[in-house]
Amino acid sequence: MSSKFTEEELEQIGAYLAEKYPVLKSGQDIYRYSDIKIDIYERIVRVEEELKHQRELIHEVLKMMDKRFEEMQTNMDRRFEQVDKRIEQVDKRFEDARIDMNTRFEQVDKRFEEMRIDMNTRFEQVDKRFEEMRIDMNSRFEQVDKRFEDMRTDMNARFEQVDKRFNMMMWFMGIGFTLVTTIITGAFVLLK
Repeated sequence: MSSKFTEEELEQIGAYLAEKYPVLKSGQDIYRYSDIKIDIYERIVRVEEELKHQRELIHEVLKMMDKRFEEMQTNMDRRFEQVDKRIEQVDKRFEDARIDMNTRFEQVDKRFEEMRIDMNTRFEQVDKRFEEMRIDMNSRFEQVDKRFEDMRTDMNARFEQVDKRFNMMMWFMGIGFTLVTTIITGAFVLLK
């Protein structure tokens, strides 16, 4: 990164600086060439340290993003477990309803010979219950579908926010690197 200047090059740089800065023309040895060289090295070291600090900040941000993704994954897993539990409850209710229906049909079969009119009434009641159960099942499945859709929308919104933040961070880093490069280039141009 650094190059060694010969005495002749240092004298040329000194003459150039003396033309630009009247203080140097007075002949006073306020700034020696080696001091200027050391000052440039110190500035380069400071810039390198700042770049190292920026890299550390980027690593921290990436770690925080990884942690956030893990939290989101845990949250999604928990929600899926809740949905699975609810589906198990619905399955249990179906099984209970099936057992209940079998019991009622056995009772209907036993009474069929004796009470034909009563059996017709009971079939109408069973039909009503089936219809209510079907309506109840449909509404529950619609609720589950709605929850899945809400989760998907929420996840998409969160990923978009992360993408926006990441893009903004990349822009700021690019602008920062551009400014640092411009400042260093300007410093070299002024020193020539």
